[in-house]
Amino acid sequence: MEILDKLEVIKNRWEEIADQMNDPAVMADMKRYVKLNKDYKDLEAVVMAYKEYKVVVINIENTQEVIDTEKDAEFRDMAKDELDALILTKEALEEEIRLLLIPKDPQDSKNVTMEIRAGTGGDEASIFAGDLFRMYQKYCETKRWKIEVTGVNEGTAGGYKEVVFSVTGPGAYGLLKFESGVHRVQRVPKTETQGRIHTSAASVVVLPEAEEFDIELNEKDIRRDTYCSSGPGGQSVNTTYSAIRLTHIPSGIVVTCQDEKSQLKNYSKALKVLRNRLYDREYQKYLEEMSGKRKTMVSTGDRSAKIRTYNWPQGRVTDHRINLTLYNLQPIIDGDIQEIIDKLQMAENAERLKEEVN
Repeated sequence: MEILDKLEVIKNRWEEIADQMNDPAVMADMKRYVKLNKDYKDLEAVVMAYKEYKVVVINIENTQEVIDTEKDAEFRDMAKDELDALILTKEALEEEIRLLLIPKDPQDSKNVTMEIRAGTGGDEASIFAGDLFRMYQKYCETKRWKIEVTGVNEGTAGGYKEVVFSVTGPGAYGLLKFESGVHRVQRVPKTETQGRIHTSAASVVVLPEAEEFDIELNEKDIRRDTYCSSGPGGQSVNTTYSAIRLTHIPSGIVVTCQDEKSQLKNYSKALKVLRNRLYDREYQKYLEEMSGKRKTMVSTGDRSAKIRTYNWPQGRVTDHRINLTLYNLQPIIDGDIQEIIDKLQMAENAERLKEEVN
């Protein structure tokens, strides 16, 4: 009954949080209320599973009593069949609860900022970066998440040298964090006249979005510069100094934003990206610590690692972290990446279970 005792403690904590959230004093403290609301949602799945598990345990006890006391043989056989089914349900619920009780990455529920940059491969790398951006757009549409572009540097032959965007939606970071790393493409570029296959690359960075109370910025530490927005090739697209460049003096981090016509909106977006990058520096320390414990950690902070190859001639996609190969490249590049993410989550859960045992 140890698991029931542990779950009862969690249920009591869940109910206590619900009471606190109804307290006017707590509701007036937005920072505390947001934290409690997150804790409430995090515990809810465990509590619902616990309630179901408790009912199954009681039914097992009652059914066992029938088997022990019932004199009618046919009725006892029916009870035994029911007991077998209940035991299977109990075991499945125990496995579900065990996974739910694994300490989650506290960042998983956050929104994200994503950065895609063309790597080796010239124009083809920029075109591939555009393909990746479209892939994530399509995936986010299936999840009904909101995408907002905050920075763009277009490629000369299409695609992007760099594109930065935010993704807003429940559990966005918990799913998209697996996309951080170097993505490699093997195909015949449009610019290739002899039909040779080229290999190009683009890097993807996924940052958990920092809340305002996660990182406190001192305005004295930020140098703010304004300049005219520019388009492809560097030509000026307007004559007002609406583009913003923020330099965080202590860290040397530089952030630019020019996609809005309003200087104020560009400043607000740039400040958000700066906060995310400062927060991410601290988060990377956590990832490095965790990767030391997990030999096969899939959500590593090493962004220079080659994580996935998209091979056009063979219609193949390979995720090198878990040795997964799928022969459905076109649906994947059209945004159907859920199967890959599911497999990566399973690998991460397996690592976490090993940690719990050890």
